This record gives sequence, structure tokens and C-alpha cells, in this order.
Amino acid sequence: MSQTDTTALLASIASLVKTELAPLASAIDQEGVYPADFLHKLGALGGFSAAIPKEYGGAELGLNTQIDITTAVGRECGSTAFLTWCQSTCAWYLLHSPNETVKQRYLPLVAQGKLLAGTGMSNTVKHLAGIEKIHLTATREGNDYVVSGSLPWVSNIGKDHLAIVAASVGEEGYIMFAIRGDSEGLALNPCPEFSGLEGTQTLNMRFRNVRISTDDVLAKPDQFKSFISRIKPGFVLGQLGIGFGIIEGSLKTIRESNITTAHVNIYLDEQETDLATRLESLRKEVSNLAPQAENGTARILDILRARANGSEATLAAAQSALLHAGAKGYLMRHPAQRRLREAVFVAIVTPALKHLRKEIHDLEQHANVEAA
Repeated sequence: MSQTDTTALLASIASLVKTELAPLASAIDQEGVYPADFLHKLGALGGFSAAIPKEYGGAELGLNTQIDITTAVGRECGSTAFLTWCQSTCAWYLLHSPNETVKQRYLPLVAQGKLLAGTGMSNTVKHLAGIEKIHLTATREGNDYVVSGSLPWVSNIGKDHLAIVAASVGEEGYIMFAIRGDSEGLALNPCPEFSGLEGTQTLNMRFRNVRISTDDVLAKPDQFKSFISRIKPGFVLGQLGIGFGIIEGSLKTIRESNITTAHVNIYLDEQETDLATRLESLRKEVSNLAPQAENGTARILDILRARANGSEATLAAAQSALLHAGAKGYLMRHPAQRRLREAVFVAIVTPALKHLRKEIHDLEQHANVEAA
């Protein structure tokens, strides 16, 4: 597709966000409303399939366009931008699976938003970084696997949803698989109330001897390592769209606040021009990295650094917006208050800022040892 197609897609999504999502943003944040209808409409427009080939129901516009879509959603609602990332990332996983059966079964439905899907890879990604133990274990039974354990927080899931998660298979290694929310032996339970992101349908997944068919496995133990290496750059880079949207929303608040209080706001450390310059620099960096993530040539260290810089920039912009708004920004109904909580989420969702810094440190230390 051409640049014209990209422009048209983004324009249609911006219109949908303005008419369907913006009026819901406060209810999503304060009442925990889950915007299922919006997600289905977004999927029908192509909001999850920009990086997916046409043969699987995608638009074939690239990962950069997918990040732009997430950004457009995030300008109005960071929670829904996160859901957009969840859905498009599940499509990303399926696209790169070496198992054509699972790809054909789920990818078109997920890419088009007909089947909503959540990624439950937080525990696995932290486990692989040496941060925590893996929570799901699997035993092989013939060609199938039987899985037990629990995942405390998985977003964008439900009885009629799909989830993509991973489990340890003892000495064999790991499997990554897709599972329907209504599968036998799987229980979905509510989580304690969050300070933000309540509208993301985040649930606890408890597996009790759940049988997983080999046809639902995205990566078997002998495929897992290379599969994770292939999907991780896009998984991590895609999250920057959430942060970019929150930054853009924060810049809007700063501009609006300066209409009446610019004479005193000039004394704040983070000004609109500084934050906008920082955002543009990050955008350029991500724009260069996205094609590399797509073709499998991206250096993971570059991806992790960009993601960490994105967390820091999002926190700075959201805090500045709140300070520019002053007392008004401390009201629960004010967007600056909501965006500050959403920005903190960008910095704690896996990979969290501390996780990113650990991985960056480990990779740099390894590089120094090899160079010595």
C-alpha cells in the first residue's frame, strides 16, 4: 500500500477515536468500563493489522504505522492504547509462529479484531531476564501439553477472548501457546482494584491441568529461543506508541493551560518545546528501528534503550502537564491526572523501567567482557 493508504487509514482511525473513544475516556478510567465495541470497530478499520500481510487479513503498512495507530488511540486514552498494543502484539506473535496451523486458525481473526486477545507474556519475559520464576508448568502427553499454574495479571482477556502465554516444560525448555478463555480447567478471576488501567479487563488466569493441543502451540521447546528473539523487538518497540500518545495528550494540556497561566508556567523546568523536541527525537529513532524489528535485524540493545527513553519521556511529559494545569490537574476528572497514572503504567508494565535498565546493564557488561 502507498503513503496515501497510510494517511487514509490514520485519518479514519483518528475520526473513530474522536467520536467513539474520547467520550468514554473518563468512564474507562474511573468506572473500569471495558471498550469492547470500540476495539471491534477499531479492528474492522485495520487498527490492529498494520504490520500484518494481506494474506492474513492485514493492511501490510508496517510496524511504524501500527505504532502511529496506538499513538492516535493514546492521545485520548492510555488504557485503550495499551489494549491496542495487546491486540496488535498478539497478531505479531501469531505472524511469526513457525506453526502454520495456529497462524491460520487465529491470525486473521485477531488482526481484524473479530477475536479479542491478550498477551500474558509478562512473567515469561521477566523470568528470561532473571527477575522471577516462571509461573506456568507443562508436561507433555503425546503431542499435546497439560498446563498448570497461575498468572496474576493478564489484560484484554475474557471467556470469549484468546490469550497467548508461555509455560516451562521441564528440561525440554518452554512452549508458547494460544488458549481460549472458556477452555476446560482454566479459571479467570478478578484482580484487586488498580489505581489506573481498570478498563483493560485485566484478570488472573488459573490453569488446572489444562490440555493444550499441538495445533495451538506457537513455539515448541526447540523453537522457543529463536522465536522469542524474533518477536521481542516488535513486542517492546510497539509499547512506545502508548507513551507517544500520552505525551501528545500531555502537550495538549500544556498548551491549553498556557492560554491563561503562561506567565507563571514559564518557571517550570519542562516546557512544551523541550518535551516536543524530545518526542520528535524518539519518534525518529523508533521510525528507524521499526523496519529492523520487522525484518529481524534489530539490535535488542537499541530497542531496549529506546523503550527506556520512552518511559522517561512519558513520565516527564505527564508530570509537566499536571504542573502546568495546577490545582485543576489534581481533579479526578482532569485529563492530566489520568495521564499521570497512565504514564506511570508505561514505566512499570513489562518490561518495566527497572527491568529495562537491568537488561541494558547485562547486555553492556556482556559486550565489555567479549571486547576485553
